Amino acid sequence: MGDQAGTRALRARAQAIGGGVREATAAGVVRRVFAVQAQDATAAALGVLARGRDLDAEAVRAAYEDERAVVRGWFMRGTLHTVPSEDAGWLLRLLGPRVLAGTGHRYRDLGLDADLRERADRLLRDAVASEGPLGRAALTERLTALGVAPEGQAPFHLIRHAALNGLLCHGPWRDGEATFVLSQDWLPGPPDAYAPEGDDALAELARRYLRAYAPAEADDFAAWSGLPVTWARRAWKALDAAGALAAREAREPDAASAAPDVRLLPAYDNYLLGYRGRDLAVPAEHGRRVWPGGGVIRPTVTVDGLVVGTWRRAGRHGVEVEAFGPLSAAVREGIDAEAAAVSRFLRPAGRA
Repeated sequence: MGDQAGTRALRARAQAIGGGVREATAAGVVRRVFAVQAQDATAAALGVLARGRDLDAEAVRAAYEDERAVVRGWFMRGTLHTVPSEDAGWLLRLLGPRVLAGTGHRYRDLGLDADLRERADRLLRDAVASEGPLGRAALTERLTALGVAPEGQAPFHLIRHAALNGLLCHGPWRDGEATFVLSQDWLPGPPDAYAPEGDDALAELARRYLRAYAPAEADDFAAWSGLPVTWARRAWKALDAAGALAAREAREPDAASAAPDVRLLPAYDNYLLGYRGRDLAVPAEHGRRVWPGGGVIRPTVTVDGLVVGTWRRAGRHGVEVEAFGPLSAAVREGIDAEAAAVSRFLRPAGRA
């Protein structure tokens, strides 16, 4: 994959966090990177902000709710991601069965047998169909009719089960809570407008991954997608046969800009979760400062795709940076600009 700096430059441009690349719309960001890590909704919004040009919170909300161009759901690795709405159907058909099968032991531990899961799917679908968007608390209350205790993880896994089966997806926010809606009603366009199946869907997912993460290898694709390495290598062979791999390898990074490209990436950003290895983006000696343990991935400061520090929210809307070492005046200027954008983004409309 060439020298480290060149590879990192290509990856940063692909992810719209380097080379001056920024997308004009929130939907454009998601289409470019294909999937934004979204188990934390605020972090997902900040991931869009970091890759966009002059975006605000209203623009991100509108992409989800007014345009319905993007949707949040359980996709790669069974983790919440925001993806283009038109791709949600075929993605779930490819990934959903494997995630559900991998959750089997958890269903058994919680006493959620196949019959109960099917009845819960019907109940949740009917509740949303008759009542409109419902949050997790409301759906949890409805599940008590099936004898499901509201405490613990059983309600969450039943709601997720219905979503992985393509019945429900995340809809609008109501009073600070994510709601669920019927996928068939919420997602725009005919469901079969684009519907690759089987190996075609696998190859398409690999193609989208390469577009957003190249240069990369099959093992990187497996780590990002959660699919078996054997599947990833099969997809790689299909792309190689179609000439897609050669086209990606032929790219060269643009000439380095005089000004460093600084971004503030949120916690759990997909740039740090898109590859099997980490050292290209985060110097090994600073790895624990980004991954302190317990599944935590801290917000990071990147310069041309290289992580040079971490950051956190300070006060109501401020930003505090902890650099790994001395930073140039140009980098500090870039941090100040990005921090101001984050502060504006987090500040409620109409409030100073």
